[in-house]
Order: sequence, then C-alpha cells, then structure tokens
Amino acid sequence: MGFRSEEMCLAQLFLQSGSAYDCISELGEMGLVEFRDVSLDSSGVYQILVSCLVRQSFWCVPNQRWYLLREIRKANLAVPEAEIPPAAPAPKNVLEIMEQLQRLEVELSEVARNKEKLQRNQLELTEYTHMLRITRTFMHSRSRVTLGPQYEEFPSLETESVTGCTSMQRLGAKLGFISGLIQRVKVEAFERMLWRVCKGYTILSYAEVDESLADLDTGEISKNVVFLISFWGDQIGQKVQKICDCYHCHLYPHPETDEERADVMDSLRTRIHDLQNVLHRTEDYLKQVLHKASESAHSWVLQVKKMKAIYHILTPCSFDVTNKCLIAEVWCPVSDLANLRRALEEGSRKGDATVPSFVNRIPSSDTPPTLLRSNKFTSGFQSIVEAYGVGDYREASPAPYTIITFPFLFAVMFGDLGHGSVMTLFALWMVLTEKDHKRRRPGNEIWTTFFDGRYIILMMGLFSIYTGLIYNDCFSKSLNIFGSAWSVKAMFTKQEWTNETLQTNALLTLDPNVSGVFSGPYPLGIDPIWNMAVNRLTFLNSYKMKMSVIIGVIHMSFGVVLSVFNHLHFRQKFKIYLLFLPELLFLLCLFGYLVFMIFYKWLAFSVRDSQLAPSILIHFINMFLMQESTTAPLYPGQMALQVFLVVVALLSVPVLLFGKPLYLYWLHRGGKSLGVHRVCLCSCVCMCSYLILVRHSSLIHFFTVVYLIFSTWQSGLRLHLKYFVILCYKEICIALPSIYRFLLTFCRVEFQNKFYSGTGVKFAPFDFSLLPSVFEQDGLL
Repeated sequence: MGFRSEEMCLAQLFLQSGSAYDCISELGEMGLVEFRDVSLDSSGVYQILVSCLVRQSFWCVPNQRWYLLREIRKANLAVPEAEIPPAAPAPKNVLEIMEQLQRLEVELSEVARNKEKLQRNQLELTEYTHMLRITRTFMHSRSRVTLGPQYEEFPSLETESVTGCTSMQRLGAKLGFISGLIQRVKVEAFERMLWRVCKGYTILSYAEVDESLADLDTGEISKNVVFLISFWGDQIGQKVQKICDCYHCHLYPHPETDEERADVMDSLRTRIHDLQNVLHRTEDYLKQVLHKASESAHSWVLQVKKMKAIYHILTPCSFDVTNKCLIAEVWCPVSDLANLRRALEEGSRKGDATVPSFVNRIPSSDTPPTLLRSNKFTSGFQSIVEAYGVGDYREASPAPYTIITFPFLFAVMFGDLGHGSVMTLFALWMVLTEKDHKRRRPGNEIWTTFFDGRYIILMMGLFSIYTGLIYNDCFSKSLNIFGSAWSVKAMFTKQEWTNETLQTNALLTLDPNVSGVFSGPYPLGIDPIWNMAVNRLTFLNSYKMKMSVIIGVIHMSFGVVLSVFNHLHFRQKFKIYLLFLPELLFLLCLFGYLVFMIFYKWLAFSVRDSQLAPSILIHFINMFLMQESTTAPLYPGQMALQVFLVVVALLSVPVLLFGKPLYLYWLHRGGKSLGVHRVCLCSCVCMCSYLILVRHSSLIHFFTVVYLIFSTWQSGLRLHLKYFVILCYKEICIALPSIYRFLLTFCRVEFQNKFYSGTGVKFAPFDFSLLPSVFEQDGLL
C-alpha cells in the first residue's frame, strides 16, 4: 500500500485481427489494464464478432446454459474447484466444448424424462394396489364405510338408494362399478355432488389410505381416499365419470371377481418390483453421469465466462484505416507497462500472428482512475477509507495512517485487557486458519463480514490490550501487578490517623504530602488503589478528558499537515497560504494552546501546591472573553499571550472564508468559485466529538460496581452466569457503538476531510479473477 495512488498513463493497443483474442486473453489473466470505449463506428467489429456470437448463442439462453448445474445441484453434488484455473478456450475449441455439453445435456434430459415416467408408473401402480386392497373389503362387507359427516338433508339416503336400485334392476339396467382415489379434502364435496346429480341411484363407499402419497400431477404429498361407486345404467355411469373427472380423481379398472382381483394384485407386485430395480439402476447411472460432469463443470463454466468477457472487451474496439488491426485505449499503471508489452508478445505468439501487437503511450488531459494496491492485511483498512469515496488521482491516501489510528482510537474507547485478549485470540484463529475458511467459502453473510475484517479485529484487540494495561482494567477489574505506590501505614506512623479517627469517619483521605504515603508513580498505567477510591470516576474522567483533547488536537493537526503534501504535489501553492496556514493557525492558537495549558499544569504544580492549581476550563473561557481570571494566572504574561492568540485565530477566519474564492475570482476573472472553507466550525465540532472517547471508556467502569455487587453472592454458579451476561451486554452496548461512532465521525470528519476529497474513480481492470461466479451464487462450491 502506497501513500499515494499509482501513476497511470493512457495507452493505445494495436491488436492484429488474428491474435486479438489471444492478446485480450493474456491481459485478462494478468489484470493490468482498464479498457475505454473508443468505438465511434463499430459496425465492422460487429460483423466480425457476429458469427462467433451466433455460434455461442447457446450460452445466452439461461435455461439451457445452466441446465447441467441445476441437475448437479438437485443431486446434492459439490463442484470441485480446479487447482489451476483454465485459460480461455481458443475459438476453434469452443465448438468442441459446446458439442460435448450438448450431448451431455441431451443424455441427461432423456434419462431424467425416463426417470420421471418410471416414477409416475410406480406411483400409479402403488395407487392401484391400495385401491384393490381397500375395495376388496367393500365388496365382502357390503356395507357403506363413512368417514365424512352424515347429512341431515338426506335422511332417507339408504332406503331410497336401495329402492332406486331395485327399480333399475327390474328395467334390465346393468350394474357397474367405478373405483379410484381422491384427495381427502375433496371427499365431502364429492359425495354431495354425486347425490344431487345422480338422485340417489349410486352407492358410494370410501376409506382413507394409511400412508401419504404424492400427487401424479403436482408431486405434492397429501392424504388420499379410496372410493368405490356402484351404479345402474350407462347414463348414470357417464354422469359419475364426468364428476370424477371434475374432481381430478385417479380412476382404475375394478375387477369383477375375486380370482381376477388376485391375479391383478400378483401382477402389480411383480411390476412394482421390476420398476424399483429399473429406477435404482437409472438413478445410479444418472449419479455417475452427473459426478463425471461435475468434475469438469467448473472448468467449462470458467472457460465460457472468459470467452464471453473477451468478446465483450473486443466490442468497443475500433478498426484502423486498413481494417486489419483493432485499436483499443486502456488505462495502465506506469510500473506495469513492461508487463503489458510482454503480455501482448505472448498473445501474438499464441495467435501465430505475422505482425506482433504493440502498445503506444499517448498523452491525455482526462483524469485517470485511482489505483491503490493492497494485500490481505491492508485491504480491510482500504475498504474503510473507500466507504466514503475513492480518492482523487495521486491524492494522499489516509489508508496507511488508518491502520494505526483506527484500532488505536477504538482501543481508547474500549480499553480492556480481558476483552482485548478475547478479540485477539479470535482474530488470530481466523488469521491462522484463513486458507481453510477460504476453501470452504461459507455462505453466512455475518461470518463473511467478520472474516474479511480479521486483521482489523486483530489490530483492535492488540491495541485494546495496550490501553487496558494503561487503564489497569481487565474485565472491569484492576490488576495489582507491581504493587500499589500508596501506603496507609505511613498515616498511622506519622500519627495523622488514630483509632478514634477510624471510628468517627466513614471516609478517609490519603495525604501524599505525608512522607511515605506516596512513593512514586505506578510503573504502568493507573495505580490499582484507585479501584477502591470513592472519587475514582472523578479522577479517571478528568484524566481521560484531557487525554482525549490531546489526542484530538494531534489527530486533526496531522490531517492538516498532510494537506500540504497534496498542495505541493498538485502545484497549488496558493492553497498553502490561503488554506493550510490559516487553518493550522486557527487550530493551534485555540486548541493547541489548550493542550499547552494541560501539560503546563501537569508540570508546574506538584503534590504540595496542587490545591492552588487553577481550572483550565475557566482560563480557556476567559481567553475568549479577553478578561483576566479571578484566580491566579498559570504563568506570567498569560493574559497578553492569550489575547494575541485569539486575535491571530480571528484574523485567520476571513482568510479561510474568502481567501480562496477571491483568488479564484481574480484568477479566472469572474469564473465560478469553489465555495468557502468550513474549518472554523469543523474544528469546534470535531473537538466535541473526541470527548465521546471519555463517555465510552467511562461506561466500562459501570460494570465494576455491578461486579462488586454480584461478588457478595455465595453461589459460584450464579455468580459466573450473571457475570457472563454482564460481559456480553458490555460487548454489545459498548464495542459495537464504538466501532460505528468511529466510522461515522473520526474516520471521515475529524481526519480525512482535512486532506482527502474522495471524489475519484476507482481503477477497474479487466481481470478474469473478478468475474462473478455462478457456483458461489448457487452454493455449488
């Protein structure tokens, strides 16, 4: 990762017609250039490409193109990824791949159709078997089995049916039977329709099938009912037939005798057994074909995608005057021009071109795209920067500094040795096993987000460990590693405290002026004795607020200083005088002076005269009011210096507001200006944002109080469970808001906007590795 984007150049590629395909293929494998559309009249190119694209039109129909992949997915087969990605196929080999795939798809479709027919036949035979088994009981019992409701509107159903059947028999009508299966939900309506249409000249018997069966048409699993309808006469039979068709009943022939029924049952069992054997062999053969095809499917699809990408790139190219050479314009990094020439030479060699293709660098006034190279460590931080916009061409990039500032400011808000260790171990596990995770490619979006930011989490965890040591905070508890520098014994030795003092005072204060009470600062971080102090939060908030102000001024000043390098690089020296200097003076004269007072107070006042130390806040307010403080000054001549700094800051404001617009107006004689600068308001708002660091870090100490309450419990199990819940709440309510707060404010407003505009266009090279994969979208890998 560089501190500035790569230097780019505009170049022309002169590609011979015979080797243009191979040259573009080599460029796609290397990912060196970004193509521009220069086809003012590309009819000639289309005439050459149309014959190729018509031959490959097979791949433009989605239903045909991915039929093989859908069948592989139905069989739950994984598509193994090739160890070495295949190169783009030569145009002469494309037809061979197409013919091979077409033969395979025709074979698969034929086998699949036969399998569906066999399954349908098996299901029909199974239904027929159930029908024969159940209707046998109807014929022997001669009773009507009723599962549905009894209808009060048909009270004389049995009597009228028997009477009607007797009269039809006297007229010489022939008794007939219709049997089949119907869905359970349709039985009630089916019975009503039979009664109303046939006027009682039918007898309906039905019973439910024990097992659920698939529907022949839809394939849905549902409960079915076997029915047997007895009727007299052909006219009644035709009506019953139409009603059965209306309700989509599956009708099967009903045997007249028990011997015929037994023969049919034996024949059905034999046919079902044979069908099962044939289906088993068909499925085995289909799996073998799909397994063999899955081994080559990844290579086939990648080859076709590369071929289509090459033709897509050739389309916007233009012809020269001789119509024998294709001309393309590309953006290319200057450092990759030698690799570009080698790629064209290799493509010309593969295409057996008599005249080699070559590259010619041309001048251009267009703004080139922005290229910032990154690796697996820096790509996450680069993504954070580009979340607000891609940097301008050759503009200073904030990404290298974000590698340190992002995790450090996160750790300031979330400084805890214990939680930082957990984050570090989790990120370290992802880093050490990253090859396995990349190979598995899980489809979980949340996990992918964590895995892509594994190095960011690792840096945040390491910095959290460091700030946790500074805060002396481990899971909201202090660690007494080096021993406290405060001693209570000296207060009794010097007779400052007595037994009566202990009995009459609920709170006692250690006096550092007493010899032996305070032996010196703690070697690393906050002394653990502050964990027991009543004024702990007051002390820590004062310390962290001052620290936040110092960090904020340094952070913003560094961003302002970086803008100088942009002004010098783009040769805009007027911005140094009209933007950089007044902005830096305004920032340092006000907030830089505030940092000076913080350090001066720390150094000028010792323990003995700490009671005489004045309030920095009061002095800072009086500085703007230009009046002397009622308390003693920090140093001699303080008032004069503060008035001078305020005057300098105020004089910087009109320069910032009107300097650049007036200069551009004078330079262009009334041309359109670029607006005014907003550094005055931004500086004040940004300083308030840095105080958010105090709020987030102070919330951590809330859990210390809660932990002390729970520590009085006697049940160890309850203690650990409750404490675990508190720690999880701390992670959710403090860690995540800290990250988003930094992303929304510190990254962009407080630092980047001082020197980073983010209005550029990202370099998009023609690279086969960036092509979307259908396997990843469908979860086949």
